[in-house]
Amino acid sequence: MPYFQYKAVAPDGRVVEGTLEAPDERVALARLEEQGQLPIKVFTGEEGGLLGREFKLPWQKKRVPSSELLIFTQELATLLQAGLPLDRTLTILGDLTENAYLNEIGKELLREIKGGKSLSEGLALYPHVFPKLYVNMIKAGEFSGSLDSILFRVAEYLESAEELKSYLVSSLIYPAILAMVGSGSVIIMITFVIPKFASIFENAGAAIPLPMRIMLGLSAVLTGYWWLILGGLAAGTYMFNRMLKSDEGRLRWDRRMLQLPVMGKLLRKIDVSRFSRTLGTLLKSAVPMIQSINIVKEVINNRVISSSMDPIISGVKKGDGLAKPVKESDAFPPFAVHLLEVGEETGRLDDMLLQIADTYERELRTAIKRLIALFEPLMILVMGLIIGAMVVSMLYSIFSINDVPL
Repeated sequence: MPYFQYKAVAPDGRVVEGTLEAPDERVALARLEEQGQLPIKVFTGEEGGLLGREFKLPWQKKRVPSSELLIFTQELATLLQAGLPLDRTLTILGDLTENAYLNEIGKELLREIKGGKSLSEGLALYPHVFPKLYVNMIKAGEFSGSLDSILFRVAEYLESAEELKSYLVSSLIYPAILAMVGSGSVIIMITFVIPKFASIFENAGAAIPLPMRIMLGLSAVLTGYWWLILGGLAAGTYMFNRMLKSDEGRLRWDRRMLQLPVMGKLLRKIDVSRFSRTLGTLLKSAVPMIQSINIVKEVINNRVISSSMDPIISGVKKGDGLAKPVKESDAFPPFAVHLLEVGEETGRLDDMLLQIADTYERELRTAIKRLIALFEPLMILVMGLIIGAMVVSMLYSIFSINDVPL
């Protein structure tokens, strides 16, 4: 039977830690509640081991990873739902939070709240940690008197976003490693292996075959002008980043990205999913429509889609609803527009937006899986052909030495 480590709040308000044996996490939570303890975090022993720890470099102190912000939000919601006052909750979280910078923020929030500010006003002082969406949802929860339920909704949003982000990153790890290893193999062969053949042919007094002359030329360029190649790459990267910082350049780039045959559809699905989940979560938290769309505009990365928010806001202000201006913007797929129309007709626009997000996230995962299933063997084939052609050229050169008259 596995062992679970836990952090919980005892009946007297102290934060306690310990280990208990249970068949699964649900049973472990039930046993803690039977003991009169309020569970904060329950995890298996491996999670706290060496591989479960996060190592930070000195220059990474002033940063709060999204995973730790999610845990902070879940713990805050759990303590408030248990009936603890906000100041006591923040004090407990100070003992639970492992991130040093988030711990500092918690102490500052406690001072701000004791000074008369609300939680949303305190969070707004740290926009680099708590995004505008986070702060506005907390503000809506304070106005409606349901801060704990709103925090659980924020946690669900952060968890969904983190799952999608983790899936995208994990899906790209293997292709990235494959590309790095293949490129490194080609560079090593061109810079170190191929030049050895030049001296062999010189000593043998043989003419260098054409394939080998081509590779020797590439080797000479790579070894003799590597500084120029690196300088060109650095200059190109600088110019590219400078172009992306300008509004016009970023708009042109985002438009071209959306026009790509396969990648364009994936990027559109990502932004439609992000738009739907963010707007649906805000509306479900009683944030006004106009304010919600303005927040969504900041969440969308693609400038082409985010610029389409302005006519949508104008249409909503005119009383056209959401579906009609979204349809006229031509930035969203017909399926999403139809579901928005159904949501407005049934009065369940927030639920329908979340359903759109779930649908497009499932389609996105399927599309990425198919793309990687095609991309991985294609990359292996290309790398194999390149390295194979180099090996065949070297063998052909070696065999041609035997034709040299003695």
